[in-house]
Amino acid sequence: MRWLSEADFARIVESGLPQDLEQMEATRYDLQVPGLRDGAEPFARPVLERLTRRPYRDIAFRRKVREAYGYRCAISGLMLRNGGGRPEVQAAHIRPVENRGSDSVRNGLALSGTLHWMFDRGLISVAEDCETILVSHNKVPGEAVTRLLARDGKLVRPLNPRDAPHPENLRWHRENVFGQSGDETLFPLS
Repeated sequence: MRWLSEADFARIVESGLPQDLEQMEATRYDLQVPGLRDGAEPFARPVLERLTRRPYRDIAFRRKVREAYGYRCAISGLMLRNGGGRPEVQAAHIRPVENRGSDSVRNGLALSGTLHWMFDRGLISVAEDCETILVSHNKVPGEAVTRLLARDGKLVRPLNPRDAPHPENLRWHRENVFGQSGDETLFPLS
């Protein structure tokens, strides 16, 4: 590898790019270009091949967590089924895989799609007692709390107590994801 002068770099770029590149890019998606059709023909999308490196995820995690909670959302207590009769509950990592979280059932909660999204964004969490639901009151409207969370404000426990969320995973979520602005409050809102 060697350093190029600005003049050499400019010469290389100019020799590889068309002279009218700016005009081409300016009119690339302009609907007023003559000859552009408005049809709904199939678009031949280019296919990219990529080699990626990411942490391995155990595919059994989803099944084991959902089974542990009897296919019931741990925060709302609801057991929703889709039109085909399949349970609509997701397996959420308490400590995400990206942050060295395991695929153990004790690092998982069965959550509905909306509550999974809220949990991952730190809008809700679980208190130190491992059962009280925490809500970031400045970010979650009271109406959402009354409609989405269990009435008693307590986490639904897994069928087998050995599958309960590990206190260290819940602590990590509270300290690293939940209520980073410091204005969280315990459920219910007052």
